[in-house]
Amino acid sequence: MTFRKYLVLAGVALFSSAGDSLLARGMKDLGSVSLHQLSNLILAILDPWVASGILLLLAFFASYMSALSWADLTYVLPASSLGYVLVALVARFGFHEAISPARWLGIALITAGVGFVAVGPSLTPARKHGKLAAGDVAQEAQS
Repeated sequence: MTFRKYLVLAGVALFSSAGDSLLARGMKDLGSVSLHQLSNLILAILDPWVASGILLLLAFFASYMSALSWADLTYVLPASSLGYVLVALVARFGFHEAISPARWLGIALITAGVGFVAVGPSLTPARKHGKLAAGDVAQEAQS
């Protein structure tokens, strides 16, 4: 895999976690918003924290679409789950929220799972008549 592809995967994880964190911060400041009062929802979107979160989530979506254009979902989705680890770290050290030992264990399991997926191919080679195509395997090895 090229450096550019690793950069896209890093963008997926970073934009997702930062966008979710900013969105959560803004919504906690605003309080309850109901879909029945559309004016409150529009005002919520105009909040700087919420608007920043939405922009970062749009960047996440663009990165995610880019990653899915060259890799399998089974590769991109675990890579995007690193965002959960980043959110937990931001919550703990940025917002000073307590995280239980069970959550830390879950974070460790997510990280280990991403490591297992990362060592495999990003794209499943195509099968032709029940056998792997030799050119597909060679092409994946080069990327």
